[in-house]
Amino acid sequence: MISFMRPFRWKELFQQIYFVANRSLAIILFCVCFAAIVIILESSFHMKLIIQNDSMVPGFASILILRELAAVVMSLLLASRVGAGYASEVGTMKITEQIDALKMLGIDPINYLVVPRFLACILGSIMLTVIANITCLLAAAFVSHFYLGYTTGLFLSSMHRFAHFRDILFAMIKGACFGGVIPLVACYFGFHCESGAEGVGKATTNTVVVASIAIIVIDFILSYTLSYLY
Repeated sequence: MISFMRPFRWKELFQQIYFVANRSLAIILFCVCFAAIVIILESSFHMKLIIQNDSMVPGFASILILRELAAVVMSLLLASRVGAGYASEVGTMKITEQIDALKMLGIDPINYLVVPRFLACILGSIMLTVIANITCLLAAAFVSHFYLGYTTGLFLSSMHRFAHFRDILFAMIKGACFGGVIPLVACYFGFHCESGAEGVGKATTNTVVVASIAIIVIDFILSYTLSYLY
């Protein structure tokens, strides 16, 4: 159970936010841009194939990006990068008995290790969700302009008809939930890491797999729940 007890490690919190958000930004933006491009191209192809018209592609793509694509892709990348890093870090501390040393000094390992990472992942994921959504929409507008022939104004007009401000708010809620589960899973496997390099590798692998599954399941639950609010 996470305990928010004094003293708060503000320096560690800001360092972890930097690790989660800033150090992950480039790879996330790179991947979500290509994901948005694929969505535009595939949507256009299939709409032309079925209804011989792709005029609704910008609106549908905007909804898909805001409600699902950006937050989920961002979180899965964080699970791979941040989750694996946390699991290996905490696992190494476990097998080298550094966690036992913290207990002997009267320091709660949960409050010392988990809380800063938990808060940093939540805050970092919210920021990355907003940035990823904006980047996805820009990439989608760019492709729509040069491949489909829709101007930026037409793209924004179509997006305005289909998407709403609450979509970005719901995306931020999803991002926060996804971000919160990553350090919890990583620290759990880190605290239960077996001895040796094989144990650290196993903890890291389990973290990426379980965190990714948890993100997909949480996404389904949140999408189903939030659908009643549209």
